[in-house]
Amino acid sequence: MDYYYTVEQRGTAEFKDRGSRFIACLVPLTSPEDFKKEMDLIKKTFPKATHYCFAYRIGLDGNTYRISDAGEPSGTAGKPIFGLIESRQLTNVLIVVVRYFGGSLLGVPGLINAYRSAAALVLQTVPVIQKPVERRYFLQFDYTILNGIMIIIKQYNCSMIEQELQLFCTMTIGIPQNRLAEVLFKLEEIRGLEINPASGKGV
Repeated sequence: MDYYYTVEQRGTAEFKDRGSRFIACLVPLTSPEDFKKEMDLIKKTFPKATHYCFAYRIGLDGNTYRISDAGEPSGTAGKPIFGLIESRQLTNVLIVVVRYFGGSLLGVPGLINAYRSAAALVLQTVPVIQKPVERRYFLQFDYTILNGIMIIIKQYNCSMIEQELQLFCTMTIGIPQNRLAEVLFKLEEIRGLEINPASGKGV
């Protein structure tokens, strides 16, 4: 897999059914640690809601995900939301659907439809983007050869993850997996540059 699909913008959308309001919030999410912060923000934004149901998926292996019905009947909220994330092949996304209860019970089919519909609506509000799977490398070099390195980084659309530029420089970059051999060949031609794989596969 050389590419993955994600979003880089936030979005909100609303679905109504028999008095209940279902407000979906779409959030780019790159780590489980950020999840609590995002949920706290949503709860402050919608403080009187009756439910905060959600699903998220992070990373490329498909194993880092979480779903919650948040008090709704089992399988009626988190699972339909996550189903949309899966069907769109998205990762690094969080969808929270906030419910304001309108007084009428919707039943299991009605809840599934409402949570799925709200999540589908919010996914229409922001563009889904295709991003390259990257391999991370750590570079160490003298400042005098910075220009040659930057030319290669820009030419092959490598991402800059961290950099410290002094007389002696360090840099962590993400190299698109499908251009890895070419980029490493070009970088290795630069005298005085030390290249080592950095931990983890970048997304």
